[in-house]
Amino acid sequence: MDILGISGSLRAASFNTALLRAAQELAPAGMRIATHRLHELPLFDQDVEEQGDPPPVVALKDAIDAADALLLACPEYNGGISGVLKNAIDWASRAGRDRAKSPLAGKLVCIVGASPGITGTVRAQDALRLVLRRAGARTEPQGEVLVFQAHTKIADGKLADERTRDALARHLQAFADRVAASRG
Repeated sequence: MDILGISGSLRAASFNTALLRAAQELAPAGMRIATHRLHELPLFDQDVEEQGDPPPVVALKDAIDAADALLLACPEYNGGISGVLKNAIDWASRAGRDRAKSPLAGKLVCIVGASPGITGTVRAQDALRLVLRRAGARTEPQGEVLVFQAHTKIADGKLADERTRDALARHLQAFADRVAASRG
């Protein structure tokens, strides 16, 4: 089972990128989580799209197409989705000139998130689900991983809190079960 992990943060010391690394460590047997960085992705521009997707967009769409499902690590910026993550979804929601359909169409997505705040990333995750559903992705109810006060649980780029690690491992197992069931 090939899962594509994407962090909605560009920050080198991102709590959400650390959460993806922890997910790679804690993935159940048979689940592989590869990550894709958004650092080179241009801002969505339909004029550019009409001339053909730029190479970083093609790479993102190809990675999504190749994955069985997505794992999105969603930071919360001002109560919403980061611009970086929204931009990636905007690009991936469109087929472009060379594809029959959007890479997100029908794709199963799991959302996790970490924030220094006391509510984790609950508002951003809710907003992200809405955007993903609009883009045709499947964000079936599957519980939430809301790592609150992340600065107390993630140290030196590693998820150190055992209760959070256990919760993430259980969440990933439930996600693996859902992906396996969706594949029939």
